Amino acid sequence: MHGAKRRKIQIAALYSLLGGTVLAVLMWRQTFPPLALWLAFATAFAFFDWRSVEVNDRMLMSPTVMVALTAAVAFGPGTAALGVAAMAALGAFSADDFRQRRWFQPIANFGQLVVAAGVSVFILEWFLERALSSTGDTFWLWIAGGSAVAATVYGLINYTFVTVAVRAVFEKRDLRPWSNLGQLLPSYLLMGFVGGLLGATYTVLPVVLPLVFVMFIVGYLSFASYGQLREAHEATLRGFIKALEAKDLYTRGHTERVAYFSQLVGEEMGFTGTRLERLRWAALIHDVGKLAVPRDLIRKKGRLTEDEYEELQVHAHVVEEILAEVEFLRPMVEIASSHHSHFDGGGYGGVGHTHGAKPSPEACILAVADAFDAMTSTRSYRMALSQDYAFSELRRNAGSQFDPEVIEALYRALERTTERYGSPHLASEDEARRLAEGRPVTSHG
Repeated sequence: MHGAKRRKIQIAALYSLLGGTVLAVLMWRQTFPPLALWLAFATAFAFFDWRSVEVNDRMLMSPTVMVALTAAVAFGPGTAALGVAAMAALGAFSADDFRQRRWFQPIANFGQLVVAAGVSVFILEWFLERALSSTGDTFWLWIAGGSAVAATVYGLINYTFVTVAVRAVFEKRDLRPWSNLGQLLPSYLLMGFVGGLLGATYTVLPVVLPLVFVMFIVGYLSFASYGQLREAHEATLRGFIKALEAKDLYTRGHTERVAYFSQLVGEEMGFTGTRLERLRWAALIHDVGKLAVPRDLIRKKGRLTEDEYEELQVHAHVVEEILAEVEFLRPMVEIASSHHSHFDGGGYGGVGHTHGAKPSPEACILAVADAFDAMTSTRSYRMALSQDYAFSELRRNAGSQFDPEVIEALYRALERTTERYGSPHLASEDEARRLAEGRPVTSHG
């Protein structure tokens, strides 16, 4: 059996067993909430869970935690954990799972959602019991505090389950992190806090139930709008890349590879979430300025003259002129415009470059990733060199042009993936240029 499939079966079996155990324990300890009320919240939970929105790289969000905690407070102690866990079990399966014949995702989601919902709401019940025995402001404080704690536990369990599944099944190969815990928890805290207060409001005034569902919709629409904006940003980047690749056949795929190498280094150096995604986006736009360079100069065979090289350098500054007015790209533009800055403060660049100053860690990563791909890929003026030669050149310039820590991080990451790039044996810059120019190659015996 294929390794990935075997790992999927193991994770699905483990998660479903945990979810089934939690449900069984809750069914033994608790009673089921009123069916009509449960159906109303279960429908809302499933609806929003099936329409989760990607708000950051592999971070899906929806107001389900708000729905769950509102329902928990509305159900009350002794029924809340069972009712919400049953809702979560229903939300684990969607129509797309059946249409696409997916089995791993819904089974794993079943265990993940049931455990997260059952455990977090069981904790919330401890707060609910104390809230019901109190009066006045204390009632609301117990509800608010309990909802925040439950939302945090809900988020931590979800994050842990997804992270374990991604690492176990896919072994992180060509996968970006699902989310950044630092970003995820504040959102869960806020939604849980609001959900708890909505539930408490319902217990005091049941006629507000329709307004509660309106709040769920408002929460979902905010995520959906953000997700659509993010997709538009990605589409903009892809458009720039296609335009660049159409101009220069030899750099086709270069930006994607540089983004991949940058991602590997970023993960190796502990980057997560937004910081890692910002690095990836900077890598995707780092050569857009070449759109302003004449095509015959980009495709020239042989060495560039000093004047031609200076003209080519202009692209680092043109990047800013093209993109600096795009607000969402400004942090990435600063990184991209300084990817020719040197570790010792030399080199050249735009706003991200200050002569004599060490570049940002992101700029150092991009510089190494760009140089590595340049050496290990075929260009109009040179054939691809070997991976060993590329690392020897990077290390030869470590401490001056390149950050030594970044070079070693890339080396470790590629060793772990067992991937190899470039020519198997070509380890001479002169020979690589002769081959590209069609000149005879010197024999070495």
